[in-house]
Amino acid sequence: MIVNERIVSYIHSLERDNSPILEEVAEYAEKMDVPIIRKEVEGFIRVLLEMKKPKKLLELGTAIGYSAILMSEYLDEGGTIVTIENYDKRIPVARENIKKAGKEKIITLIEGDALSILPNLEPSFDFVFMDAAKAQYINFLPHVMRLLDNQGILLADNVLQEGDIIESRYAVARRDRTIHGRMREFLYEIKHMENLTTAIIPIGDGMSLSIKRC
Repeated sequence: MIVNERIVSYIHSLERDNSPILEEVAEYAEKMDVPIIRKEVEGFIRVLLEMKKPKKLLELGTAIGYSAILMSEYLDEGGTIVTIENYDKRIPVARENIKKAGKEKIITLIEGDALSILPNLEPSFDFVFMDAAKAQYINFLPHVMRLLDNQGILLADNVLQEGDIIESRYAVARRDRTIHGRMREFLYEIKHMENLTTAIIPIGDGMSLSIKRC
């Protein structure tokens, strides 16, 4: 955890209840140890979406559909979500949850590897939420930049890696060094690209918030 645990617990205590379907999906996620967005991240996303009111949203990493269902509640009228998931055991669960939520006409779930799917998608998305394989963020980035509208938002989750991102690669477990190096590369790129304005925010496990500009 990168933020004081008592502060996080206090923030959680202030949150309002979610819709019944989101509460049900969250309970399943906790029971089955499926990672979903953290409560404090959820609140942040709600505010961003309320401000932006996306018309066309792209999510990389559906898991069991929790965040897609949440975000569908904050789209502009007639807005849609395309979400991509590669883990075959989670896909049927996500489809069932989307159906239970009554969001089949709003949320389109595409099965497969995002790096194979992204080149075939057509612009333009006005909001992209990146929450898939962390080592692939840097590889997703060129595709996302092609797909993202001018003034579109790119939001990426888990970018500070439980604080390990500040450590030397030799202080990180060997199995995590590829993710560590690629995430550092991703963060450097989004902070230095001329057509992105980016903030790195120490909320949850770290988020990056970028706005595309000409």
